[in-house]
Amino acid sequence: MKALFSIQNWFLENVGNIDLETIKNWFLFNPKQPLLFNSAIFLGFFLVFYIIYILSRKTHYFRITYVVLFSLFFYYKSSGIYFGLLIFSSVVDYVLSRLIYEEAKQGYRKFYMILSLLINLGMLAYFKYTNFFIDNYNSLFDGTMKFEDIILPVGISFYTFQTLSYTIDVYRRELEPTKSFMDFLFFVSFFPQLVAGPIVRASDFIPQIYEKLKLTKEDFNRALFLIIGGLIKKAVISDYISSNFVDRVFDAPNSYTAFENLMASYGYAIQIYCDFSGYSDIAIGLALLMGFWLPDNFRTPYQSGSITEFWRRWHISLSSWLRDYLYITLGGNRKGKIRTYFNLFMTMLLGGLWHGASWKFVVWGVLHGLALVVEKFFGQFIKLPKNIFVRTIQVVLTFHFVVFCWLFFRAKDFATAFQIADNITKLTFDLNQWQTIILGYKNVFLLIAIGVVWHFVPVKTLAGMQKTFSTLPLVAKAVLLGLIYWVVYATASAGAQPFIYFQF
Repeated sequence: MKALFSIQNWFLENVGNIDLETIKNWFLFNPKQPLLFNSAIFLGFFLVFYIIYILSRKTHYFRITYVVLFSLFFYYKSSGIYFGLLIFSSVVDYVLSRLIYEEAKQGYRKFYMILSLLINLGMLAYFKYTNFFIDNYNSLFDGTMKFEDIILPVGISFYTFQTLSYTIDVYRRELEPTKSFMDFLFFVSFFPQLVAGPIVRASDFIPQIYEKLKLTKEDFNRALFLIIGGLIKKAVISDYISSNFVDRVFDAPNSYTAFENLMASYGYAIQIYCDFSGYSDIAIGLALLMGFWLPDNFRTPYQSGSITEFWRRWHISLSSWLRDYLYITLGGNRKGKIRTYFNLFMTMLLGGLWHGASWKFVVWGVLHGLALVVEKFFGQFIKLPKNIFVRTIQVVLTFHFVVFCWLFFRAKDFATAFQIADNITKLTFDLNQWQTIILGYKNVFLLIAIGVVWHFVPVKTLAGMQKTFSTLPLVAKAVLLGLIYWVVYATASAGAQPFIYFQF
């Protein structure tokens, strides 16, 4: 009954008092309230969008144009005026890729390819790294250059890599250009994965544009299952442990005990996984509702027995992009062992820098790069037995190395990262203190435990849960989805929280 009253109060507060100003705010960009998958307003927009989308399923051109317009509106509501940058980038890559495809002379083809790289990476460098370069220049040469007032457009790293992969594939003659600019813009701006991935390959996605819309009952049920699971991961688990524990410890690690520093480090590992994999699940589910397949982006990465395996399971669309378009371009493993190690290291270093304009991310990438090199080198000589005991040790060691690296990823600066690491080294077994802390943060620790258990649930168990969900009547599924959104609203301390990877 209490929940019903809360829902009623929310409805009256947010829907019952609609005026022209409220409606106007729905359609105008507000930098303090960007449009997010985990917000109630997105649910409302998507429901209206989806009804029209389904009704237009037999009219290909209208459906494509309609999705493009909604995607641009979604990006405008997420990033404001920078939706124009998305259109500019799309025009550039569409025109240059057509020229590359139609040009017979290799010299001109290479020129157009280099021009695409310069424009795309130039935009990325300007918006993402200008102040980083200014800061380092001032530090090294006692300079007095002023910082530029630059706002990082949401998702620029993702759609830049996506358009680049398209142009590179056309250059390599592995892909034919789209039939029209609208089809290309559909590929680039497709809103489920626009602002935080997965980074979709043109060769995988574009053929789906020309297929008839197919949405089976199984696809529909799987889509809802993914969306509900993604919302729980993001808005219930990740946001709660972040705002109620992890953020507090990382803001002032010396104000907390060694045990709290350790648990905050574990907590962040669960937080970032639930946040990003939750987003990916929602994106894949939304795309599936529209009849499109997006690749998996996570496969229980903390079950990995090595860093090599970790990068086959974590942010798969990025790691495969770096492999195919950077590592292989550098020479891969085709130019001897030393060059292979160098290529691995440089790929991860640049992958770290891709995440953000900070030396913290570079160090994070360097640590992972060194780990990959060490594994590659010693893997030639050491062959470990394959049994559950050895596998368990490998998983535990890999997980703790990943958690250590996350310190540099999450901390506001190097000093904070080293403070947390130093505090953890002072950990002593004090059962009474640990019990007091656990009871004081019982909800946080419960959600961390749920996140860990969820991560290690066997695939067959998840398949069984999805099958059970599929047997529910449609009304029950809709009510469950609405209930999850209400839980998101009820547990949020200050509205829907942005996804971590929005900043990249």
